[in-house]
Amino acid sequence: MSETGGEGWGQSGNPTSVFAYEGHPGPEEGGMKNEGEIRKGEEEGQGKEEDEDYDSPPERQIVVGICSMMKKSKSKPMTQIMERLCKFEYITVVIFPEEVILNEPVDKWPLCDCLVSFHSKGFPLDKAVEYANLRNPLLINDLNMQYYIQDRREVYRILQEEGIDLPRYAVLTRDPDRPEECNLVEGEDHVEVNGEVFPKPFVEKPVCAEDHNVYIYYPTSAGGGSQRLFRKIGSRSSVYSPESCVRKTGSYIYEEFMPTDGTDVKVYTVGPDYAHAEARKSPALDGKVERDSEGKEIRYPVMLTAMEKLVARKVCLAFKQTVCGFDLLRANGHSFVCDVNGFSFVKNSMKYYDDCAKVLGNMVMRELAPQFHIPWSIPMEAEDIPIVPTTSGTMMELRCVIAIIRHGDRTPKQKMKMEVRHPLFFELFEKYGGYKSGKLKLKKPKQLQEVLDIARLLLAELGQHTDCEIEEKKGKLEQLKTVLEMYGHFSGINRKVQLTYLPNGQPKASSEEEEGPKEGPSLLLVLKWGGELTPAGRVQAEELGRAFRCMYPGGQGDYAGFPGCGLLRLHSTYRHDLKIYASDEGRVQMTAAAFAKGLLALEGELTPILVQMVKSANMNGMLDSDSESLTDCQQRVKARLHEIMQKDQDFTEADYQKLAPTGSPSLVNSMKIIGNPVRTCDQVYALIQRLTSQIRKRLEDPKSADLQLYHSETLELMLQRWSKLERDFRNKSGRYDISKIPDIYDCVKYDTQHNATLGLEDTLELFRLSRALADIVIPQEYGINKPEKMDIAQAYCLPLMKKIQLDLQRTHEDEAVNKLHPLYSRGVMSPGRHVRTRLYFTSESHVHSLLSIFRYGGLLDEVKDQQWKQAMDYLSAVSELNYMTQIVIMLYEDNNKDPGSEERFHVELHFSPGVKSCEDEENVPLGFGFRPASAENQEKQTNQGSLEDLSQDEPDRALPLSELISIRRSPMIRNRKTGSMEVLSETSPGSSKGASYRLFPSCSRQSPEIKPTGLGFEGCSMVPSIYPLETLHNSLSLKQVDEFLNAVCEDSSDAHAKTMKALSVLFDTSSQGYGQAHTYPPPKALSSSETPVRPPTHPLCLSSGPPSTVSSAGPSSPTSVNPSNPAIHFSFSE
Repeated sequence: MSETGGEGWGQSGNPTSVFAYEGHPGPEEGGMKNEGEIRKGEEEGQGKEEDEDYDSPPERQIVVGICSMMKKSKSKPMTQIMERLCKFEYITVVIFPEEVILNEPVDKWPLCDCLVSFHSKGFPLDKAVEYANLRNPLLINDLNMQYYIQDRREVYRILQEEGIDLPRYAVLTRDPDRPEECNLVEGEDHVEVNGEVFPKPFVEKPVCAEDHNVYIYYPTSAGGGSQRLFRKIGSRSSVYSPESCVRKTGSYIYEEFMPTDGTDVKVYTVGPDYAHAEARKSPALDGKVERDSEGKEIRYPVMLTAMEKLVARKVCLAFKQTVCGFDLLRANGHSFVCDVNGFSFVKNSMKYYDDCAKVLGNMVMRELAPQFHIPWSIPMEAEDIPIVPTTSGTMMELRCVIAIIRHGDRTPKQKMKMEVRHPLFFELFEKYGGYKSGKLKLKKPKQLQEVLDIARLLLAELGQHTDCEIEEKKGKLEQLKTVLEMYGHFSGINRKVQLTYLPNGQPKASSEEEEGPKEGPSLLLVLKWGGELTPAGRVQAEELGRAFRCMYPGGQGDYAGFPGCGLLRLHSTYRHDLKIYASDEGRVQMTAAAFAKGLLALEGELTPILVQMVKSANMNGMLDSDSESLTDCQQRVKARLHEIMQKDQDFTEADYQKLAPTGSPSLVNSMKIIGNPVRTCDQVYALIQRLTSQIRKRLEDPKSADLQLYHSETLELMLQRWSKLERDFRNKSGRYDISKIPDIYDCVKYDTQHNATLGLEDTLELFRLSRALADIVIPQEYGINKPEKMDIAQAYCLPLMKKIQLDLQRTHEDEAVNKLHPLYSRGVMSPGRHVRTRLYFTSESHVHSLLSIFRYGGLLDEVKDQQWKQAMDYLSAVSELNYMTQIVIMLYEDNNKDPGSEERFHVELHFSPGVKSCEDEENVPLGFGFRPASAENQEKQTNQGSLEDLSQDEPDRALPLSELISIRRSPMIRNRKTGSMEVLSETSPGSSKGASYRLFPSCSRQSPEIKPTGLGFEGCSMVPSIYPLETLHNSLSLKQVDEFLNAVCEDSSDAHAKTMKALSVLFDTSSQGYGQAHTYPPPKALSSSETPVRPPTHPLCLSSGPPSTVSSAGPSSPTSVNPSNPAIHFSFSE
């Protein structure tokens, strides 16, 4: 009856099942137990002659009864497994009809020797228990325990008694008879249940296991609201809701949320020694159920760790359920059980059907064969399948992808500083612990509300008494109030207030301060607002995430996210070890979430993705920079820059030497455009004045008074933005504040892109001039000459450099626990091995600094290495590191090279300057494409303007060394231009002619409101396209990169740790010989105790917060940095 073979299942290959469906009842009351055997004889027209060879009395059939609701007993898995079970020569299956179960007394039910019975909706469990007591059959799943499985409180109690890890939880029972068990205090970002505090995100589950309405509540810092999970309806399993308050009726379990990188593991036991595990997308992520071409939910087989197998055994035995499903959450390097479902079969797995029938059949025979005198011995079978070997040939296997990415398009950042002395501000400063460090950051809604209350109070007092002793300036207080009231609600992502303690007040510094300094201590209040990710920024990030898949084996095909494509398959089978880090800026975190959404083909809101997928790395300065505290070197550079830019004369040869000692073409060009810096600033100032007067005129015009600008801005707000720049750019003495140039460029870039419909005059000229100024000021703020660039870059990037070094080292050192089951890995390169992806989302300062380190840190010699020289020429022609700038490092392994050889591991460095600006089309610096040919393969080089034949798509394969030129195919090809925008069309086989030689197309995409029409996307003016990745170098060895990173970090430690010389001597002794002729061993499994992570030569104190503040998620590898070594301590899981 089955297409699968049943070798070794008993001597007879014929099925012997009795399906006692409606109208075809089983044996009547009073019949013999072996009536099943007679029925078998009637059905199959065969007698028992073959059994008479035995000396023992004739064997009878063992009857297995299936007692469940019809929907379950007729389901495909049950039918498949029972067909296979019938291949056991002595087993007959009888299915109890549903009307008999529901309407007949139990003494009228069919007879059986072994009972498979389980509860589902509408099933009379009490009658099944009564039947079992009457007939005493062998029970596959204990019936009394099934009452407990229906109550989540009991499930958790049993799990706890068994010592099985489960999330920290508390039970809220709303029972009038037990009021002491209902103690709930709800805060804005936490709940307290019977004294136990659960900060958001937390999970709220009804105590009844049949109620699938589980809610997850998110913190306000991530956007608030909740994800509502439910039993699958069509292709949805959850929906996002803005509701942030917990439910007020019913009893619930509250538990901490486990960050699992967006996948759940479902485990199915068949007895204590067999467990099948599958991963599926977590319903909490975006609520969209992944389905295959047949409409079935996509699940991926997973290998359980030894600990998880032990948990499966414990669950199976504790609940006395032979066939039992339960859910595992893999988080923070541990596995937690969060739900036990009782009787549950795997769907759509032939291997599982075979295994399940075999295990159940053997179990039944082992228990019952002796008492029926049936000769039976359990067939021995080799269960372990050997690991599939890695592919031979000159193949390279992708092992690690590291990307450092700037955030997407944002609204202009705005800042206001004011000195405050009112006692209320000092009280607030003390309340939140400002005196500990002398600084305080206020971002939470409650804190911002307190600042707003103070501002309102002071303004009210000012309104009543003009001579009262409020020193805070009225104009600034009004601006503070206006900005804090701006959106009608607070979100930590929009605004923040910083307070800094000034023991002697603030010295008169900028044009904003007119009066002389006052005596006594004061607080400097800095209000920052704006800088939010725009809808265009979200689209850019999501699109780039989607394009990024093309870098993984098998990811080239249908880039629009067919579930089988390489990266998605890797990720869901736990062979993609992905971690996403972001600084604590809202725009950076939202960019990371949008990128993850595109990369992993997720749907829906960004908040759930942000909470589950993105780790905030702000606890050690790895991706954040405190822009308020500049290094000495930066202060000197800024002063020098301001001095040069204040000269009222054309740049001289000496100025070119001073300002552009590296001879960078982009800098030299900008200096030529500017000529006389003061005259250019005069022009810019005049253009800003004209712009503000145009906006004022528009405001007076009743037609345009309530005009809505991009991203809900009003003309009023736009005017405030520009008026503030007009005030701040030139002080009363007529000198220009050069530090405002980036802000002016920022604003004009935003308005030319998003508010061009206003038709304001001269904005393009303002754009051109402010861009030329910004192209000098912005990059040169990170250092003018090479030593300064390195010094400032190291100050920003040291923790990140250390982390990148660790990522590369650990890739070839560890073999992580979560492997793909080898049986399913045929055709997949190197099963059971990981591709490690580490994505770091950050701001402009880190991208500039990291690029400086690669350019000026001495990685390669330009004179000796032609490819590196070309790369350096390309980089020095790039004038701006715009939004979505990427620096990508890829590590490959060549399995044919000697494990100790330098050629075994191969590193590539790629770069993209991010999104295109308005005027970029004509003066784009050209790189050499993505993964260009190495010299010896030059003759195989594809045309500079074409890709290899797109119709030949090979499934998951690694890259042959001989094909370094085989560019990963880009599924979207440049089609035609629309103004400065690129319109995309899906490629079809054969459309490769004239396609661009690029990894990513210029990813222009319409903003979310605009629907695609026809082939291209129309109306996409709001989202600029992104420059494709260019390869800077594609034949570095891992040893080279490792030694370079080590040297840079050592230099940095020398420069920044002079005060710690005594300490560093200690570390020098511990790391002798580090990096000297180091060979890279082949990957092998390591226990965490023996991880050979080499310490850096100088101390690195990166942990400024306790490790518990970190959520490190997902299938992290078992190796970890040795915590006893204080030289390197990342307070989060790598």
